[in-house]
Amino acid sequence: MFKRIVVGVDGSSTSDNAVRIACDLAGKYDSALYLVHTPQPQTVAFALGAVAGYHAVTTMPSLEEVEEAASKIVEGATAIANECGNEIVEARTDQGDPAQKITACAQDVGADLIVTGRRGLGSIGSLVQGSTSQQVNHLAKCATLSVI
Repeated sequence: MFKRIVVGVDGSSTSDNAVRIACDLAGKYDSALYLVHTPQPQTVAFALGAVAGYHAVTTMPSLEEVEEAASKIVEGATAIANECGNEIVEARTDQGDPAQKITACAQDVGADLIVTGRRGLGSIGSLVQGSTSQQVNHLAKCATLSVI
């Protein structure tokens, strides 16, 4: 039923749940798993402020800090998949709009399903432009699953 599953990740707890559910489905259907993370400087600034004492409002992270944070998020999601007995076929970390990057990956790999967390780290931005999961549901040309 689902041969290729794309999972949008952002390092949030709902994102981690999305990876676990995607892994469960991948195990049942012998699916290939793909990860997509689109690092957002505002989210990295928030995370740095929460962890390292940065002032998220006044200090935007450097490109190096954004790339380092993206790498950690992908490593964390990959570790969850490995714990569940799955391997990640490909992990993408492209700059841009998360919903567009997730759905583009799904089209590129011929995905049957996209799994995202319903609420991630971008909740402030979602008040203005809508959540990533809502946009993925709108743009996707395959089945979508939003998890909590």
